Amino acid sequence: MFSLQRTLSPILRLLAIQSQIRGFNQLLNVISIGQLLSYRFGRVIDEVKANYTQISMVKKNNVAVACMCARTARKLLGANGISLDYSSIRHMANIESVYTHEGTDDIHTLMLGHDITGIPAFRRTRET
Repeated sequence: MFSLQRTLSPILRLLAIQSQIRGFNQLLNVISIGQLLSYRFGRVIDEVKANYTQISMVKKNNVAVACMCARTARKLLGANGISLDYSSIRHMANIESVYTHEGTDDIHTLMLGHDITGIPAFRRTRET
């Protein structure tokens, strides 16, 4: 573990390790919640009870959690988080491309807004 290799005073070293444990705990919690959500939603899809709004909500949530986890992992590594020796920066760049790909997050937000308010933010155009 990177924090065990750092040369710090004993108190600073202990605080750095505790901070990393808190970060890992947060990552483990949100990843587990995302897995449970995906597992349960897979069952809903199998039962043919899913709708497009639910699909958007699950996709939006899981990509947001993946972004947060990649950022947290990079942050936990400190300055090494942006080096290619550790893969967190590569994962962060990959998931950011998924998050912003053709406005996917914005489309999911518009679909959820339509379901909540009943007001469509976009409409289908007919090709003539």
